[in-house]
Amino acid sequence: MATLNPTMPTKKRPLSSSSAPFSASKKHHPLAEDPAAALANARHEFGEHGGVNMSIEASATFTVMEPETMRRMFSGELGPDRDFFIYSRHFNPTVLGLGRLMAAMEGTEAAYCTASGMSAVSSVLLQLCSAGGHVVASRTLYGGTHTLLANFLPRTSNITTSFVDIRDHDAVNQAMVRGKTNVLYFETMSNPTLTVANVPELCRMAHDKGITVVVDNTFSPMVVSPARLGADVVLHSMSKFISGGADLIAGAVCGPASLVNSMMDTHQGSLMLLGPTMNPKVASELAGRLPHLGLRMKEHSNRALVYATRMRKAGLKVIYPGLEDHPDHATLKSMATKEYGYGGLLCVDMETEERANRLMNLLQNCSQFGLMAVSLGYYETLMSCSGSSTSSELSQEEKELAGISPGLVRMSIGFNGTLEQKWSQFEKALSRMQDPKFVQ
Repeated sequence: MATLNPTMPTKKRPLSSSSAPFSASKKHHPLAEDPAAALANARHEFGEHGGVNMSIEASATFTVMEPETMRRMFSGELGPDRDFFIYSRHFNPTVLGLGRLMAAMEGTEAAYCTASGMSAVSSVLLQLCSAGGHVVASRTLYGGTHTLLANFLPRTSNITTSFVDIRDHDAVNQAMVRGKTNVLYFETMSNPTLTVANVPELCRMAHDKGITVVVDNTFSPMVVSPARLGADVVLHSMSKFISGGADLIAGAVCGPASLVNSMMDTHQGSLMLLGPTMNPKVASELAGRLPHLGLRMKEHSNRALVYATRMRKAGLKVIYPGLEDHPDHATLKSMATKEYGYGGLLCVDMETEERANRLMNLLQNCSQFGLMAVSLGYYETLMSCSGSSTSSELSQEEKELAGISPGLVRMSIGFNGTLEQKWSQFEKALSRMQDPKFVQ
């Protein structure tokens, strides 16, 4: 990282033909590249004094050595691509370093990291859609995203959304209108029902009509790489699997350099003007966790498959795309990156909220199998009854259309403890659940 030492003016990068912070001159990441390999091939950011970890640039604002330099920066002549920085709401070296890693992982030209997953979602939609715009979206989405599309954007921006069954390609194709629809939006694996979208086919359909495809890949980092399958933009709530510690809130937008640059435009950019700025200390933390994301995802996925198989044998109604009888198993298998499994989330449908709550109470307070909490990707198993928590924003009719049962328990399978130790804890709770003499 360059320092602003007046005796060392040559430390600034050589001037190029463009001051755009993200170059679109070439695509760095081969389509077939394993995400972990792509991360390892990404440029390594050294610390200011040669440390193996990149430095945390905690400054909100940056000095210049000559008055004329500030004018040239504000005019766009000098920018972050040459190590000229103005203000950390605009660009910060540490956050840009994390963005380069996210772009490498997802196989996109550029990425920009934000203060939360929802800020990434909302900023992208507001950049791609003008007032009166139209979105086609899966009817099964995270509750916050569904509410943004169904309530907030129509009220504030007259941006409307047609919700469809993402598995019904005829319905998706019919809902998308050339010249009217701006975005096709869906989750790789839907929250919470674990419906798997056929990314290549949906992208082909949308692109045939000139529509931008935006995919939320929060549930399946490493497992699926939507951009390598044709998606234009990939979003993440980095608070989940990427963080792994349930201690940070963060998001990411991965996509074409032209889009990310437009989102940072000082006159029309949604990220620049709305200001969902990632703290550089958070960026540094996440950059240190990305190298072992692949190892963590393998174990999350391995345990989820083992537990889903055993839960099914125990007579429970289990939803997990790694099971061969899941309707989207073949689709996911055809898209998944080899060795990362089928993801770390599974659902157990207890049919009623009362039975769901009873099971979760026993799993936390009787056997210590997991914790009753929202979110996912933690090293402990996290459990929630989706209909009354993360999908509570949906109406009863919307929940039914999305396939969200009142007793649907979403489990983010952790890897703390041994596999057999945790399974014995699940069996203990299940035996008490099934004992008619047991009173909660």
